[in-house]
Amino acid sequence: MADFTMPSLGSDMDEGTLVEWLVSPGDTVTKGDVVAVVETAKSTIEVECFDSGTISALLVTPGTTVPVGTRMAVIGPTVGSEAPAVATQPAAPATGLRAAPGRTVVPGGAVSTPLVRHLAERKGVDLSSVHGSGKGGRITRSDVEHAPVEAPHRVKASPLARRLARAAGVDLSALRGTGRSGTIRADDVRAAAEGPPARTGESHEPVRPSPGTPEPLPPARSAIAALMARANREIPHYYLSTRVDLAVAMTWMRDRNASVPVAERLVPAALLLKSVALAARQVPELNGYWCDETFVPAGAVRLGVAVSLRGGGLVAPALTDADTMPLPVLMATLKDLVSRARGGRLRASETADPTLTVTNLGDQGVEAVFGVIYPPQVALVGLGRVIEQPVAVDGMLTVHPTVTATLSADHRASDGATGARFLTAIDHLLQRPEEL
Repeated sequence: MADFTMPSLGSDMDEGTLVEWLVSPGDTVTKGDVVAVVETAKSTIEVECFDSGTISALLVTPGTTVPVGTRMAVIGPTVGSEAPAVATQPAAPATGLRAAPGRTVVPGGAVSTPLVRHLAERKGVDLSSVHGSGKGGRITRSDVEHAPVEAPHRVKASPLARRLARAAGVDLSALRGTGRSGTIRADDVRAAAEGPPARTGESHEPVRPSPGTPEPLPPARSAIAALMARANREIPHYYLSTRVDLAVAMTWMRDRNASVPVAERLVPAALLLKSVALAARQVPELNGYWCDETFVPAGAVRLGVAVSLRGGGLVAPALTDADTMPLPVLMATLKDLVSRARGGRLRASETADPTLTVTNLGDQGVEAVFGVIYPPQVALVGLGRVIEQPVAVDGMLTVHPTVTATLSADHRASDGATGARFLTAIDHLLQRPEEL
């Protein structure tokens, strides 16, 4: 038997809300399978299991907020072994008949997995109308992604928001969602349920507080505020910056892009991130954590990438082993990671504490950014936009593309000389882009 517990999805996470189970008692799972969706103060995360076996019991009901480490489910031996599988608390009933562990028969006879059912609910797809292209008529992820969605008048809302709305008698059509593309989130429903009754009439504009009345911070903003206040209070920062000449790197990138398919072309951000990851490997004093009044170096480079969310807030999912990724793989992984971060589809393994974070505000027109370190990390790298600036080359004045790279570092773990070596390493690496 193995326990599935509420994971820690960041050093600042104390609790999480179970949004949805993607499995039921009797389902067979393999290590790495996504089994639940958890909402934290910052984002909604898809959580994987770390053991293989059969789901014996689901112990937490969707919509419940529990502390990190809380026992949420029991994973027993696989079906067919001698140990019985007993569910101490039933999961939410699934539509259809049981076909086999991990699969459900939907109306019409097709078979789907929990992940496919979850994707269909999120996209508003009626599985009974989908023709399965998999073996034996099984409905695949591709079938759902290419299936027509339900009628456009369907209100966009998360599964947890719909359940809360039904329980509280809240009319979803009268709410204005704060999530991506106007999606109604659980917090929107809770706010509506706790507030005054909705006014009838043509306008559904929310009631605004009177002048001078402070509005409560959204949960994501509140979590960031607490973490940044702690960082400024506890971490003695020092700051360095350097201007990096990108003429060689940009010329190499343009020549490479001209010889490869569009899907494999690079953007400057890929080169910059790879150079930061390699510099972190070369200067390990900045790649790790400050714990128990000492620096603990990390065994690998997990490069956190700060991503602003459309509905507000900020997350920093990690590019694992970014220093060893080929540039095309890093580019594709980065695009996928940013897309899923903004769609609320990050995996728990991608939110585990990065060893070093990068914030790139170049696409916002910022030339230099001096960030605040995410504890327990000891450094944060800021990257601005690529701009044309005059530079002197062999005694001649010319114009080259440049970028300002900054470093915010923890003075307890390193000093300015170490930080200078790190920024110099980034500069040197970008002068040899073919080696990245």
